[in-house]
Amino acid sequence: MVLFILEIIVGALLIGSILLQMQGSGLSTAFGGAGEFYRSKRSVEKILFWSTGILTSLFAIISVLLLLHR
Repeated sequence: MVLFILEIIVGALLIGSILLQMQGSGLSTAFGGAGEFYRSKRSVEKILFWSTGILTSLFAIISVLLLLHR
């Protein structure tokens, strides 16, 4: 029961982190606006990138544990 709730929480956080990453990309890249200057990842974007990877791994591990638990 705890694993089900934990998977729902991790899944919701994963969806949120993916949506926050997609917020920065818009239609400006379709019209050639992205190649005008060099853009490095800021600290918030780095944290968001790494947290997405960690949440993805957690979600996969919990899913396997739920599969083996049955």
